[in-house]
Amino acid sequence: MRCDILTLFPDMVAPVFGQSILKRAQEKGLLHVQVRNLRDYTFDRHKVADDVPYGGGAGMVMKAEPILRAVEQIQADYAEAGEQIRLLYPSPHGRPFTQVYAKNLADDARRIVILCGHYEGVDERVRLALHPEEVSIGDYVVTGGELPALVLIDAAARLIPGVLGDPESIVEESFSDALLEYPHYTRPAEVRGMPVPEVLLSGHHEVIRLWRRKEALRSTYERRPDLLQDRVLSLEDQQLLEELTREGVPGTPVRCGEEG
Repeated sequence: MRCDILTLFPDMVAPVFGQSILKRAQEKGLLHVQVRNLRDYTFDRHKVADDVPYGGGAGMVMKAEPILRAVEQIQADYAEAGEQIRLLYPSPHGRPFTQVYAKNLADDARRIVILCGHYEGVDERVRLALHPEEVSIGDYVVTGGELPALVLIDAAARLIPGVLGDPESIVEESFSDALLEYPHYTRPAEVRGMPVPEVLLSGHHEVIRLWRRKEALRSTYERRPDLLQDRVLSLEDQQLLEELTREGVPGTPVRCGEEG
């Protein structure tokens, strides 16, 4: 996976790529990230990349020309190498970012270019000229597009074969199967009077698997019942969900499709 990040604040993102899984992914040659400072594409010696909004109002707006120049330069550079780009722009107007979206990014052979907005956003003419793919990480406000850019790359990079040490980690994580993940425990067996569930100490792998599946369904049923709406459940999942209902687990009733 190859990515470029266009930002006014490189130090907001660059250090993160030197840590943990993202660092190891780059060391393995599975992830390549280049952070570009948009001020390098400005005209004046003061490297001004923002200005006051026409019509008045609070805040500043990122100027169009530095962004257009940056993207055009990137397109030209990669075109020479036979590469195409996929331009993303984190924005409240965008399509919601999901695990499916992350998988789509991980599988894309194009170079992912992420434009990070800041202040009041970018001059509208950037959208009109470049038609970026807008994506939203949620209905809330963050300081700038740098934080969503990190979310996009991290979520996608985890899905690249070889990035995680244990491939099963991907399968078992929340949302990989459209369910929240089951709870985890580690030593010691008791913490302040709270014991580890006996089933996890039993050594019976099939019993443990069923317990984990049931707990994943329980967590989803209680906290994110929308994920179960119209979902096609296996016979096993239907039986486990019926058990939870009989146990009186609180949660919004859900309509589940049947396995064909």
